[in-house]
Order: sequence, then structure tokens, then C-alpha cells
Amino acid sequence: MTANSRRGAAEPPGLETQRREIESLLRECELRAGDSWYVVERRWFEQWKEFVETGDQNSSSFPGQIDNTELFEDLDSFHLKERLVENEDFVLVPAEAWHKLLAWYGMVDGHPPLERKVVDLPSTLKVEVYPVEIFLCLHSNMENVTMAQFSRTDNIQAIQRAVCRVFSVPPSSECRLWMKSSDSSCERLRNVHVSVLDACLSSGMTVIMEMRNADGTWPSSRPQIMNSVEEQDSYRGQPGVCGLTNLGNTCFMNSALQCLSNTPPLTEYFLRSSYLEELNFTNPLGMKGEIAEAYADIIKQMWSGRHYSVVPRVFKTKVGHFASQFLGYQQHDSQELLSFLLDGLHEDLNRVKNKEYIELRDADGRPDQEVAEEAWRNHRRRNDSVIVDTFHGLFKSTLVCPECHKVSVTFDPFCYLSVPLPVSKERVMEVFFVSLDPYAKPVQHRVVVLKAGKVSNLCSALSEMTNIPATQMVVADVFNHRFYKIYHADESLSCILDRDDIFVYELSVLEEKQEDQVLLALYLRERSHYRDYGSGSSSYGTSLFGHPLLLNVPRSSCSREALYQLFLQRLARYVRPPDPSEELEEEDDDEEELYKTQTNGISDGRYHLDEEQEEAETAGPSQTSCSSDTSANGQPDDSATTKPGHTQPSLHHGGAAANDGADTTDHINSCDSTNTADSEQAAEQPSETTEKEKEEDKEEVACSPSPPANEQPAKRTACRKRKKSLFSVQAVNSNGTTERGTGEGGSAVSFSSQPYVAIDWDPDMKKRFYNENEAEKYVKHASMEVPQQQTTVQLQECIELFTTVETLEEENPWYCPVCKKHQLATKKLDLWSLPEVLIIHLKRFSYTKFTREKLDSIVDFPLRDLDFSGCLLRKTLSNGEPPSRYDLIAVSNHYGGLRDGHYTSYACNKDNSQWYYFDDSKVTYAREDQIMTNAAYVLFYHRQDKIRKPTLSAPNTSPASTMQPANDITSCKDDNAELGAASCITMETD
Repeated sequence: MTANSRRGAAEPPGLETQRREIESLLRECELRAGDSWYVVERRWFEQWKEFVETGDQNSSSFPGQIDNTELFEDLDSFHLKERLVENEDFVLVPAEAWHKLLAWYGMVDGHPPLERKVVDLPSTLKVEVYPVEIFLCLHSNMENVTMAQFSRTDNIQAIQRAVCRVFSVPPSSECRLWMKSSDSSCERLRNVHVSVLDACLSSGMTVIMEMRNADGTWPSSRPQIMNSVEEQDSYRGQPGVCGLTNLGNTCFMNSALQCLSNTPPLTEYFLRSSYLEELNFTNPLGMKGEIAEAYADIIKQMWSGRHYSVVPRVFKTKVGHFASQFLGYQQHDSQELLSFLLDGLHEDLNRVKNKEYIELRDADGRPDQEVAEEAWRNHRRRNDSVIVDTFHGLFKSTLVCPECHKVSVTFDPFCYLSVPLPVSKERVMEVFFVSLDPYAKPVQHRVVVLKAGKVSNLCSALSEMTNIPATQMVVADVFNHRFYKIYHADESLSCILDRDDIFVYELSVLEEKQEDQVLLALYLRERSHYRDYGSGSSSYGTSLFGHPLLLNVPRSSCSREALYQLFLQRLARYVRPPDPSEELEEEDDDEEELYKTQTNGISDGRYHLDEEQEEAETAGPSQTSCSSDTSANGQPDDSATTKPGHTQPSLHHGGAAANDGADTTDHINSCDSTNTADSEQAAEQPSETTEKEKEEDKEEVACSPSPPANEQPAKRTACRKRKKSLFSVQAVNSNGTTERGTGEGGSAVSFSSQPYVAIDWDPDMKKRFYNENEAEKYVKHASMEVPQQQTTVQLQECIELFTTVETLEEENPWYCPVCKKHQLATKKLDLWSLPEVLIIHLKRFSYTKFTREKLDSIVDFPLRDLDFSGCLLRKTLSNGEPPSRYDLIAVSNHYGGLRDGHYTSYACNKDNSQWYYFDDSKVTYAREDQIMTNAAYVLFYHRQDKIRKPTLSAPNTSPASTMQPANDITSCKDDNAELGAASCITMETD
């Protein structure tokens, strides 16, 4: 009743009745959160009490109409005075008492009833006498501000409705609110269902409302779009045909987003803004609604039809915030991101606010139908979202104990199927065989070996082709003109990647078995014309070139002259010996002395191995490990050994141009496996050779085994008499650089267990006598001419593998409730029910105990009518059960190998049924015959009964129709059809 005069009020009961009823209500009414109480001016209430206690109906103490005039600052705004005190300035009466008083006495004309809510403050209940006064405005016009009062128990949605009402905003507009405090900072009011109190809104704050733009962006975040404002306003394209900018190795994210964007039920759910009513801000497993909102923003921008490309920076930041594995800009797996995103969207949109605990029951012999229905009900009691509606299915899991044969049957939900690909036990390797015949070119072979095999198996397979005993072969990985690794025969082939340049060298067999032999690694180096002053020494810089060699050298042939002749013979195919008519200048004594201190040439001494060294060498080649990055691949451009995409291995020293900055002895007397004290001391000696050191050199030469007679004269005399060689020989480390620790005081040079030697060429001599073109030539064996057949498997085979019985691994045993211990049970999965949208993940990345590889098999998957009726455990479908036929709607592609690669996607637009190829920000038309490639990684299928007819006709994809300047769509040419997507993409390694 709103009567404001006594004439309009009901006839009041007797005074005693009034007193008794009101006092009873005041005494018995308790404060409850959300209840209404009313503010009454204290003097009026005291006069009423006096009237009902002492007076009668005609008493002069009659209080008259309820009058709160003394509580207002003015009678225009009816704003309460500040600092009013309860029981001094006003009293609070419960709603029922207020309505009785109002009915009996009425209220002064124009005065508003002062209704106040009970609020639940921390640790106390209180009547909110002073509500929160908030300023309201629109983002588009922040000068027009109005003030409104809200209870602390009102939710944010009440504020949003008030703003829409005050500023005449259509209720259908998609809005979001910002809270601005006095320090001018703004914060999103994400959850419109929380109270003003929980949102920390207080009097004096401003709430700003913004409406989403027509292009799907928000006015406050418009700079996130790549195009200029003019382009945005003028561009009109097909909704959904929009690229995503690569932020740096984010092609995996772009590929997954494009596939989800072209999943009709999910995209329509977000475009209708249905997610706003289902955002779950309290789910401890969720992301406070932030992932769902960020995804909605991306979808609305992509489907606005107003962007060539969208920059998903905000979305990337949100993903990294909630999933630290995606922080930064490393390459990741599109399926892993897809898994996280579907789970995050599900928890952010879960309609179940409080998940109840449900104890899972085993089948215990019950019918499958009963157990499956129970499992699905239990799943939906805790998980109910658009993701469950669209992507979740059910499979049956059967475990059998190998000991007691206990059978455990459970039904588990799935969001996608990860199906294995048939894995071959063999692999094809391409190697270069280097014969002992110096005039024979390297031969490229293609051999078939077991993936779990060893290096010895590779040699055996090659032996059958070459008729060379496998025991006379050594296998090495060549990279940047040096040996990246020399393999043992018993090493696993899994450590050799397909991209590695593998050379197999034939080794000589000595006639006299008792003679010791050394496996010598030979590098080729070229000296620069200028000294390497930057290295702090007076040495000349050297750079590796050509292909290294591995040779078995008898110990007796380790003298400089013998090695020189051996190397000349070994390189005879591309190193021309000088003609007798070509007189090479004799080296002057001073020049030889300078060369000694600059290039560490090996002079008259021999390699002299001690017993330990000899034992190490006869045991076979050992692995050389290297530990830091090299420069880019310096292989020659000829096709001899260069393979595109070779991953740069880690080497201890820098790039291919290794500066020889060490000062070493003039000749090598021995190859001790440990540094002597003399060598350590010599490393600290200055580079100039003193007379005393020369004498020590002579003494050491005298102590070494006698050289041939023609080398017996003293060193300096030999230097004057010897003709200039084509190249000089010196000991190096595995990287092809001279060790800095070797001095020139006649001390021994240290080798590791694998000796390395380099022959250094003067640039002029190399130009005259080294045939670089001939050195790079190779021939192809007949095995290389046999075309490699691309393995093709049917998608049905993969699904059958998924449902095959397997034994659990030791790392993941099953606890048998009968045996009371963990068992390696057998497990079988069967499909029970399928979702509306079925995601099939092809497990191309194979990891076993022996190998790690990416399977490049072509999976033959249908674009239409994929029928699962034969795969479903439930063969007979009851009335109302959905069919099991699916059509393809999207594919996520991965190009590349294990370490790197690039992600793209194909997708069918839901509005015009046209296929498009999405490569980051570039979008092109695609034909159906291009979609099935060996890069297909994740497949999206839509159930036929849920597919809606396209609302638009398919566009004309002829070249003439794709040249419109406002559209970035270009057609793939027919002459590149066999390349699949290759004609539409520029391959990049992320």
C-alpha cells in the first residue's frame, strides 16, 4: 500500500493492538541477508510510541503521516544526510512493520520509502543504510555521466541493466563492463553474477560499459587487429575466411584455432553469445572464464567478415598464463594445444557449479548397456558443457588379469581418438660408400635395415651390395667438412637420423697382421692469405673444405714423408701431382722457420704411439663427442653430400673456418694419450724459437726411431734442400683445429683415442693442383634408381589398431582387486558411442625404446561417408540413436620432422561449403583432391545428421575470380596438384 495521506490509509486497529504488533515484530525479527528493512525518522517514531502508549485516537500526540524530512539533505534529490546515527537520527523497522505503519498512517506526499537491504559483511550482518553510489557512463561517450545507487547485494548484471536503461542501449547488444577507481586504473567486471560487494565496488567509482564492434573487436582493444582502421571499415569478406598472424613459432596454435573455428556447432555457440550465460567463474579446475572469453573474441573477429587477418596476441598470452608449457615462442604440438584448449573451454563453460563426488563402479557382470548408461549419467553429473555436447563420446575399456583372469569393464568418456599408425620394423638409409680405390668416386647406396639394428647391420647390408667385408668398413657422420661422429659397430642405428650425411669408408687390411695400425682421420684445410691478427697470435687462419677421409695407416708409415706420399696416392683422383717440368721453389730457411711458428707443419718426425695408445686404436674407432654450436653448413654446393635440412650438430669449436691460433712443435715425435709436463710448460712458452729450444729439438730427434737415410741430415739443412710440398701435414683435434696447448719446445703432441690429421693447402697450390669439381663428384648405385614407394594406410586400419588388445607397460600396471597387487594386464578399447564432432589424432610421432621418428605414411581418409557402424561395439541402434556416418570438415597438417616443422590447416567453411587452406595469415582456396597428404595430423569429422545446408553458394574459384584486390584469396594452380598444399605455401621452419 502506497497511501501518502491518512485519508488513503486503512482504518487502524486500536492503539494497544498497534503497539503490541509493532513491538512484537521489532523484538522477534532477525537480520537475514537480502531482507528489506526501512529507515524511519526517530522523532516521528518516538511520537508514535508515545501516542499508542498514552493517548487515544483524538489525542494531541497523534504523529500524523510518516515524515522523514529531517533525514534528507534536500527535498529535490532526497539524498540522505551524511553520518546519520541509528537510534539518534533514525530507527530501522522490518518490512512487515513498515507496511503496517504505512497502511495505518500514510506518508508525506513525494517522499520515497527508504528501503535498505541486509548485507552479509565479513563476520556480521548489517542493514545497509548508505547504499553504494556509482557513476555510470558509456565507453563511446565518457563525458555523459549519471549517478545511481545500488545495494551491496545487487549483482553486476543489475548495474548492466541500469546502464542499458539509462542510456537506451538495446538489450540484445553484447556488452562488457569496466570498473574505474579513483586512480584511473580500469579492471574488467567479468562475472556479472557476483554482487557489488564481492566485486569490490564502492561509492565514487565509475562503471564504464562498452559494446562490441561490428567487426567482432572491442573498442578498448582495437589495436590488436593487423589491418588499418580504413581497411577494417572498407573490407568485406566471407566470414570465417580469415588468417591468423604468426607471432613467432605460433603456427601450431593457428592451425588448431582454424580447425576449431570451422567446427559449426562450437562456432555458432560463440557467435550467438550463448557462452555469456554459462561462464563458470568459480570452477577451481577452470581459468575463471578467461580462456572462453579470449576464444570468443578470436571467433567473433574471424567471423565478422571484416578482417584479412587477426593477431591472436591476447589469446596467446592467456594460454601461456594458464598453461606454462606454452609460454614463450617455442615450437609446440597442435594436438597438445587442442587438448588443453578443449579442456579449458569445457571447465570455463561447465554448467555444473558444484561437482559432487561419484564413486565409480565396476561392471561386475552387468549388461554393457546398463553400465554404459550409468557411466554417461555420472559423467554428465560432473561435466556438462558445450564441449561435452559436441566432442565427448564413450568407449569401453576391458582389462584382464593375466594371473587370476579377473575381467574389469569400465566405460570412459573421450574428447578425441588418438589412433596409432602401423609402424614398419625396417627403415631405408642413404649412405655414401668410399672405396679404397683412390680413383673410384664415392657411391651413394640405399640400403634397408632394421630400425632396432646396429651399425654392424648397416655394414652387413652394404657388404652385400659392394662385396666388401663388413669388418673392413667404418661408419661416420660427416658435417661441415669434419667428422661429427665416428660410430662403433655395436652402436644403435636409432642415433642416426635420416637427414645425417653418412659415409662408410673401406679400410685396408695389412698383410702382416702383427704390425700395428692406426685409424687416421684426415681433414683438408686451406690457409688464408693473411695472418689472423685478431686471434692474438701470428698464425695464419685455416678453413676446412672438401670431404674428410678415414684411413688405416701402418705404424711404420707414420713419418711425414710416408704420410705425404700416402695422402697423395689416396687423393690421386682430384689432386694432380706436379710435372717434372713444374719446378716448385725451394723453401728458404727463414721461411721454414716462420712457417714452423705459424702453421704447425709436421716435419721429419714420426707418429709414435705408446702401448696404451696402440691398444686404444686397434680396438676400433671411438665416438667423438662435440659440445657447442657450429656455423651454417659449409658443404659445397655440389650434390655429393649436401642434403637439405641437415640439423646443425654441436661442435666444440666455432664454424667451418677454424682459425689455427696455436704454436706447436716443428715435428711430432709421439702421440701420447696424456700431456707430458714438458707439453704443459711448452704451452706457456713464447712463439719465437730460441737456439736452446732448437738444440732440444735435435736431441729429441736423436732419441726417436731413426728416420730414413735421406732424412738423416739436420733439420735446418733439410729445410734448405727439400723441395716445396703441395701441402703440409699436421696433427689437429676432432674439430680440425690445432690444439692451443701444444708448444714448440720439442714436447710430445697429445691425441685423444682417435688421431686426427689435417693437410694444409696454400691457396695458390690448391688452385693449381686440387680439382674441386672432381672431388665433389659421386655416382649413384642402382638401388638409388628404384623409386621409394610412399606407404599408404587406410584410416580404418588405424582405428582397428586402436581397438587391438595390448599388454600394459611396466611403467603403467593395473591393480588387480582379486590378486591385491599390480599386474601387467591386457587391455582392449572398444568404441561405444560417438560425438557430434569426432576428432581423430593420427599418432605420427613414434617413440619406442629403439627409435624416435615421425611417420610420413599417407593415411587414406574419406572426405565423405566415413562409416563407423562396423567399429561400434553396439551394433544395433535403438530408435532415436544417431547414425554413425561422418563428413570431413577440417584437417591440421604438420610438415617437417621431429625437431622442427610447420603447421597449416584445411577447413570447410560452414556457410558456403568451400574448402580453404590456412597458412598463418595467408588463406587460399583449396580443392578436395589436395586435402589428403602425408602431412595430415588431426582430422575433424562432423556427423551427417547434424550437418546444416550451406546458406551461401560456393564461390567461383577460377583464377579470374580470385584477383579481387579486396580479397586475399588465390587459387592453387592445377599444374601443382600433385604437390598437394605445396603449391599454396611457402615452407618455413618455425
